[in-house]
Amino acid sequence: MKILAIDSSGLTATVALVLDGVMTAEYTTNFKKTHSQTLLPMIDEIVKMTGAELSEIDAIAVAAGPGSFTGLRIGASTAKGLGLALKKPIVSVPTVEGLAYNFYGSDRVICPIMDARRNQVYTGLYTFEGERFCVLEEQQAVGIEEIIEKVNELGRPVVFLGDGVPVFREKVQELVSVDVLFAPAHLCMQRAAAVAVRGEALYKEGKIETPAEHKPVYLRKSQAEREREAAKKGG
Repeated sequence: MKILAIDSSGLTATVALVLDGVMTAEYTTNFKKTHSQTLLPMIDEIVKMTGAELSEIDAIAVAAGPGSFTGLRIGASTAKGLGLALKKPIVSVPTVEGLAYNFYGSDRVICPIMDARRNQVYTGLYTFEGERFCVLEEQQAVGIEEIIEKVNELGRPVVFLGDGVPVFREKVQELVSVDVLFAPAHLCMQRAAAVAVRGEALYKEGKIETPAEHKPVYLRKSQAEREREAAKKGG
């Protein structure tokens, strides 16, 4: 199976081609440029470097959210445009599940944390039983203390990853009561190859969309919406 994967849900922009189980190309940047400047050139570069024909892919896997509102819209627009042009389905991969797939096969509880500001994180709890991916807590937007409490209740070794690690590391170390690891640099951030692998599993479960059907998953209202509601209440 041939998958093009895209993730622009956070600070990292990443694209990958996974062709018949082989991670053929992956291009990842974590730098101060907007994803609208980088995403399409990155896709173009891996296509040129590999000589791949995008017309031969089976699906486009995209990290659908939660995450940066702007980043998600850019990723969704890119996936939808390519899907329409190539007449290919889209696999909507929950962002936090894609992150969890960085630790495929781990015997630890996997706790991705993305910084959602206001002392909140986009997070979930996952584990692998052999090759089976198990969702212990669906992706959610909660306070960091709340997810740490859930980790402690499980009473199992845990690994934390995501851009929330440098922000909340001290808080995690202070409050967590189980054996904890923090992901190293090469596994800590979003990787399109992981999105592709998760996307292939979802594709085989029949969880696909047309480009017209695909839309981002935000989990909570944007800052502009919250400010507008606060202004209305203030009157």
